[in-house]
Amino acid sequence: MSLFTDKELKYIKGNTLCRLATASKDAIPHVTPVLYVFNGNYFYIAIDYGEKKLKNLRENDKVSLVIDDRTKAGARGIMIQGRAEVLERGEEYRYALKLLFDRFEIYRSNPWGEGEAPIIKVLPKKKASWRIN
Repeated sequence: MSLFTDKELKYIKGNTLCRLATASKDAIPHVTPVLYVFNGNYFYIAIDYGEKKLKNLRENDKVSLVIDDRTKAGARGIMIQGRAEVLERGEEYRYALKLLFDRFEIYRSNPWGEGEAPIIKVLPKKKASWRIN
């Protein structure tokens, strides 16, 4: 059984930008906008070496994502909490890389390969949504 309702899945798959929240081992939060792709089970997010979010993830694998927007009726969105894994090589890395390249022109225009940039894999555990219908 999916964590998400059909309407939430449609909303998630219909968007490409979210805010990724990570925290250091000292619980200092860090939030950044990122592009994502969702395969129905996991969110995949490309990042670069040297970024604060990567340092945080190596210290603390707990993350939160917020996908949201504004409509005439007001704000709507979904907040997802889960755990993240850093992928750097291997079959799943290549799978996630293909998903990202297929979805985003910016990545196709500036391609990279294994070991050149990590990909975050987020396993959703909890969620809360508002005004998704």
